[in-house]
Amino acid sequence: MSVQEINNASVLEALAAEFGELIINSDEPYGFLTIEIPAEKNTAIIQWLMEHPTIKMNFLTDLCGVHFPDNKGKEIGVVYHLHSWTNNFRMRIKCFVAAATPEVPTLTTLFDAANWMERETFDFYGIQFVGHPDLRRILNMDEMDYHPLLKQYALEDETRDDKDDRFFGR
Repeated sequence: MSVQEINNASVLEALAAEFGELIINSDEPYGFLTIEIPAEKNTAIIQWLMEHPTIKMNFLTDLCGVHFPDNKGKEIGVVYHLHSWTNNFRMRIKCFVAAATPEVPTLTTLFDAANWMERETFDFYGIQFVGHPDLRRILNMDEMDYHPLLKQYALEDETRDDKDDRFFGR
């Protein structure tokens, strides 16, 4: 596979050849290769993508959490955006875990930038990044005993009687 051959199909084919059934799902929304993998294999698969002689996914663009409370057994997710500077190729990797045990291996061993991104994701979603060197709140107060971006909290105070929704386009 040369630089000219790096595209969604060739990367997905290489991943499938190496990891087979560990690729749970793949899609290409807006032409952007997106795969789903088991959370416990994130480090191994991403390291393989980094060290592959032609794919060379060497930059972690972003890492964030998501919460789908109706997706039983896979309520909490982590989404990684990776970039190959050499090939000007980007892809997205998703992994999901149960809300009861929101644990995902850390990527700080591969990317220094993962440190603060994982701390922010922990802060807002409560995802425990196993092996993280300093997993603690980064933006919210230490005294908070909840993670504010989980969808278990109402968007508005439903006990208010001083607000008329007609005036807010509802």
